[in-house]
Amino acid sequence: MGTEATDVGSDVPLVQLVAPDGARVTTAENAAYRDRVAHLTGEDLRRMYRDMVLTRRFDDEATALQRQGELALYAQGKGQEAAQVGSGRALAPQDYVFPSYREHGVLQVRGVDPVDRLRLFRGEDHGGWDPAATNTHLYTLVIGSQALHATGYAMGVQRDGLVGTGDPGRDTAVVVYFGDGATSQGDVNEGLVFAAVNNAPVVFFCQNNQWAISEPTTRQARVPIYKRGEGFGVPSVRVDGNDVLACYAVTAEALERAHSGGGPTFVEAFTYRMGAHTTSDDPTRYRDRAEEDYWRKRDPIDRLAALLRAEDAWDDAWAAELDAEAEALGERLRREVRELGAPPTSAMFDEVYATPHAQVDEERAWLARYEEETQGDESQEVAR
Repeated sequence: MGTEATDVGSDVPLVQLVAPDGARVTTAENAAYRDRVAHLTGEDLRRMYRDMVLTRRFDDEATALQRQGELALYAQGKGQEAAQVGSGRALAPQDYVFPSYREHGVLQVRGVDPVDRLRLFRGEDHGGWDPAATNTHLYTLVIGSQALHATGYAMGVQRDGLVGTGDPGRDTAVVVYFGDGATSQGDVNEGLVFAAVNNAPVVFFCQNNQWAISEPTTRQARVPIYKRGEGFGVPSVRVDGNDVLACYAVTAEALERAHSGGGPTFVEAFTYRMGAHTTSDDPTRYRDRAEEDYWRKRDPIDRLAALLRAEDAWDDAWAAELDAEAEALGERLRREVRELGAPPTSAMFDEVYATPHAQVDEERAWLARYEEETQGDESQEVAR
């Protein structure tokens, strides 16, 4: 397994504004995207850096909690912080997000409480947060299914007259996140069909981390992933997913198109999953150390730190405060996740449907009878 095929300097078109060493990339081809980040101040960049650092700490702490038996499962996002934070920062408050199960950085930007993000992974409830509070849907574990949900929601927004009004506080778009492996799922392809023919205001944001569990992208597609969007007639672009500014610029362009009534966009953020697919996965069985070392040198957080230093936007006192904030986040997660406890078994039937459902009511009643009967058996066993 070589690393040359994954080099962001290959001949595959790719938008990049900041190189791995933190230097600005200035080319004729990226001029329009550079214009989209020209207004960002040093404070804006520090906010992005903070989001990325806190997301990384959240990720590391959640992984440790799963290893300690506090979570049933956890999907790591380590290495994908720039793609998530950059795209998330481009969203308007009224835009709606449909994540998969790895968008911890997007949820950081959208203001979803860190402890609530882990309720699903602990098995404490079906989701963990109120989607209406942050315009952010719950995590989706069924791979690719959220693409159809997002497209349907976008078509509804379109029919409600919330697209193309010219009012930046009213025009609404939808962003759906998924991985490279999900592009092989039928739901994603169906979502692209409906979005294209209905000109729906939805951005398909694919984080190509190069591994669909243990399958490399080369065994999933014979062309770059973004080409799949073009096959449906959807404007498509490939961006350096480890470059937070490029991800911001590309998403801002796609959202502008959607808000104005220009229809969908497919974004492929070319990045790398530095951790395991989930905590039940062992990437050493299918990846070599050389590949991991190659991408570790392209760490998105290190890249933004280098840019901040190069442009005199770094402040040691601020960085120390951020380190303390990250430490406090870790401590809070350890304490509050352990305090969540375990819900009653019957909670699995709560909030499955918005209205009463006969089958759910029947299953709830069956469980109640079963628990009552087995509780009696356990009492007799204890008495003996």
